[in-house]
Amino acid sequence: MPESDHLWEPGETVVERFLRPDGSIGQHHPLRVVSDDGQVLFGWLPVGTPIVGSRLEDGRTMREAPLQERFRVPRVPVPDTWRGTSTLRMIPEGRWSSVWWFFEPDGTFRDWYVNLEIPLGRTASGPDRVDGVLDVVVTPGAGWRWDDEDEAEEALAVGRLTAEQLDRLRAEGERIGALADAGAFPFDGTHTDFRPDPSWPAPALPAALL
Repeated sequence: MPESDHLWEPGETVVERFLRPDGSIGQHHPLRVVSDDGQVLFGWLPVGTPIVGSRLEDGRTMREAPLQERFRVPRVPVPDTWRGTSTLRMIPEGRWSSVWWFFEPDGTFRDWYVNLEIPLGRTASGPDRVDGVLDVVVTPGAGWRWDDEDEAEEALAVGRLTAEQLDRLRAEGERIGALADAGAFPFDGTHTDFRPDPSWPAPALPAALL
């Protein structure tokens, strides 16, 4: 695969955008660049970082709405904060997934979250993806499991995903699961001791998005 025209240096901030199938932008996540070779971007998103999130237009979060409403009620962008865990993200060009290392607030590694996604390439400001709804969780010593299968089926039912897309996302999840079963990279312990450069401030959103 040819190298991307957009390359970023360690310490730079990029904004990962999650687009909806209609091309509108759902969420913006600022990442501090750890490394980038044009094919694989590693970025850091610490807990407490301001993001642009999304809610249903009536103010509810996705989880507050019944399953049958989550993909039927329009969504709107809202200022939000990244909560719970800090994440180191590996975002490979062309892959239908990105791997997130989850770290507790004290820096302890928790598990891997594999966000199944439709890749859309890079812009000058960062990578663009479509969230695939279906995900994979890999827990050290406990194997892997699917996550949000019910939401993926509902997304298919309302046309948020096509059958072909969901088939490809499932195939990517199976590929990831095989790596996890084998204890192969990225599930071999690599980066589970990651610590960001202490001189880095938290990544910030561009002023236009605040």
